Amino acid sequence: MSATNILYKANPTVYAQTNAAALASHALAANTGNAATITTITNEGLEIKKDVKYFDGASGYLVYPSTTTTTAISTTTTGATGKKLPAVIMIHENRGINDNIRSMANNLAKQAGYVILAADLFKGVSTNDPSQAIQLVKSVRGNPQEAISNLQAAVKYVSSLPFVDSSKVASIGWCFGGGQSLQLALHSEQHPLVATILYYGTPLVTDKQDLSKIKWPVLGIFRDHDQAIPLQQINVFKAALDADGITNQIHIYKGLGHAFANPSGANYAPKQTADAWQKTLAFLKKYV
Repeated sequence: MSATNILYKANPTVYAQTNAAALASHALAANTGNAATITTITNEGLEIKKDVKYFDGASGYLVYPSTTTTTAISTTTTGATGKKLPAVIMIHENRGINDNIRSMANNLAKQAGYVILAADLFKGVSTNDPSQAIQLVKSVRGNPQEAISNLQAAVKYVSSLPFVDSSKVASIGWCFGGGQSLQLALHSEQHPLVATILYYGTPLVTDKQDLSKIKWPVLGIFRDHDQAIPLQQINVFKAALDADGITNQIHIYKGLGHAFANPSGANYAPKQTADAWQKTLAFLKKYV
């Protein structure tokens, strides 16, 4: 697999915000002729949203497109659009599965038509308390094998769904979740992924031999003013991917600090976040 060398250091283009547009409503056509005629309207793009248990002590947030068929006498919603869909494992930041993660899952399912499972590494806990968030992260990093088993179970779960193409499963994560997205990539021998996405993931693995386990494209979204991941470390990460022949896109946004893509954070940068999201959608479209 040939390496793609892309180093993004500027933000010349401003994209529209990534909030998905509301779905258009639909109505039955008037039945003015034959009383025996039934008008049928099929509407794709609705969403099924639910919490699912996929691992011991963990309930993830599952969202996926569905098809609703409406006639004059009934409305039927099927589990998916009638075709096998790609899936994405979404991994939360250090605050757990919160409204922001659910919103991102909803948007990705709606915009790209994927099945999204937001995995839960904090056993149902979410928090706005920075001190508690640090403790939650420490508990996961203190037992890394459990976190890996959790994410592997998430891949296995979505792959078992009848409307998922099990050969097309990717992962995406932010901050702590970005590091976990990379860890999943390094432990996917039993079920290889098709793409890995990390937004400024920590810790960032840079060892060439470890990264050689990845056999699919990697998208990395970073910033140059982040004390957690120095620019030099990002460059080493990219060099290791290139040396291993791993197709990659590494984008570095200038002048931004930690968690710039989190709308609830102090460092939120909406224009750059929208740009990064468009790059994410294009990457998924190309490789998933």
